Amino acid sequence: MIHNQWYAVLPSKAVRKNTITGVRRLGLDLAIFRDNSGKLGCVTDRCTHRGAALSKGRIKNDCIECPFHGLRFSVNGVCRLIPANGRSSAESLTRYNVTSYPISEAHGIIYMKYIDPDSRSDADETEPALPFFEGDIDDKMVYSEFSDLWNSHYSRCIENQLDVVHLPFVHRTTIGRGNRTLVNGPKTELVDGGIITSANNDVDVGQKPVRAADCVIKSTYLKFMYPNIWMNHISDKIKVVIYFAPVDDENTILYIRFYDNITGVRFIDRFIAALGKPANFIIERQDKRVVITQKPKASSFVSNEKLVAGDAPIIQYRKIRDSLKNS
Repeated sequence: MIHNQWYAVLPSKAVRKNTITGVRRLGLDLAIFRDNSGKLGCVTDRCTHRGAALSKGRIKNDCIECPFHGLRFSVNGVCRLIPANGRSSAESLTRYNVTSYPISEAHGIIYMKYIDPDSRSDADETEPALPFFEGDIDDKMVYSEFSDLWNSHYSRCIENQLDVVHLPFVHRTTIGRGNRTLVNGPKTELVDGGIITSANNDVDVGQKPVRAADCVIKSTYLKFMYPNIWMNHISDKIKVVIYFAPVDDENTILYIRFYDNITGVRFIDRFIAALGKPANFIIERQDKRVVITQKPKASSFVSNEKLVAGDAPIIQYRKIRDSLKNS
């Protein structure tokens, strides 16, 4: 995982007011909750007293209350009450605090900032922005969403969505129809916080591939924002967005959204978005069948894989990810 980055981990609708949602993300067991005002908290899902899961508790006075002995913790993990000691106890409660993680939300997505569990010093570094596609998606667009668990590291899942070489093989009956196996380029460009690229494949009739330098980014393009959110810009009115929520080193949940603004009439566009869901499901399952077989589970910038010129977006992704991990 990359420290000091905001990971998209969960849809906002998964955590409602006065409720607790227990999830495993980035290799951590977490309790994510909202107080009565809607403010989010994210703490380790283990009470410091006797180790019970806080996610099995309840919200009481804007705190998460342990189901075992009633200890209460604020959205920042601060212990506010130990009922057995009484409200008038003079004992300091600091040693009972639970580990908390910065959490925020935007665009119907809950983001968690990954901080090294063994060193909290990076919490004071410059705050990175929440990754999203501000210039591509606005409030006029509506979306449908579904999720799927893959037995794969999130890096492999992301690379699959930047891979233009696999299209005529994995998706030969859907988006890869036409047997365009020859990969021109592909051209890859850096943008603030990420990379963009586009497929420019041809039917192979014996010609040489066009060099990346001589290719252009097409109007239908792929955009990725670190650490874990991707977009297929199909047109100005249709986009597909995926955020890859890391569960642990071997599992990832893909949250897949179909955005559209085709008619400008919201209820009609919502119907169109719903129709886009089964199409995305078919394509996603074609990818999943192959990606979960990749070994090793996680990719790396330095590896024994024999990459080809068409893997340029993947190489760029790995290079930047490696740099962020080591910074």
